[in-house]
Amino acid sequence: MTDSITKGLRSLIMVGGLALTMACTPIVRNYGYVPTPDDLAQITVGQDTRDSVTTLIGPPTTTGMLGTDAYFYVQSRFETVGARAPVEVDRQVLAVSFASDGTVSNVEQFGLQDGRVIALSRRVTTDNVRDSTFLRQLLGSVGRFNAGDFLGESGGAP
Repeated sequence: MTDSITKGLRSLIMVGGLALTMACTPIVRNYGYVPTPDDLAQITVGQDTRDSVTTLIGPPTTTGMLGTDAYFYVQSRFETVGARAPVEVDRQVLAVSFASDGTVSNVEQFGLQDGRVIALSRRVTTDNVRDSTFLRQLLGSVGRFNAGDFLGESGGAP
């Protein structure tokens, strides 16, 4: 009887260990696209244009602010282990810059280890609603009105 309990306990420990190992296996997710070095070797600085770059290595992930000065190809790799938040473990950014005549002027590649932050202009209009629900906005104005405004009288303040 103790032999069967020992076997059952061993099996339970092995299954538990296997489950623990599986739970700690990272889940890897890849986003974006960066061309291979062989594809990049086809680009000739000073000769290729936006159209030829798109034909050779594909459309960019994003473009410069005005859409004409640079193409950006971005690839990121995130790992998730267990219940932890995803962590970015790799990022590659390829920047293809264009001269005013439309030809390639520079090809640069940056990685996560370079620590370069590319500041993008955020043209976001802020709203004047301060995290309020409709009911809070409606009831929040109670007591903030002047009866003279409704009667057509001027309240003295401009």
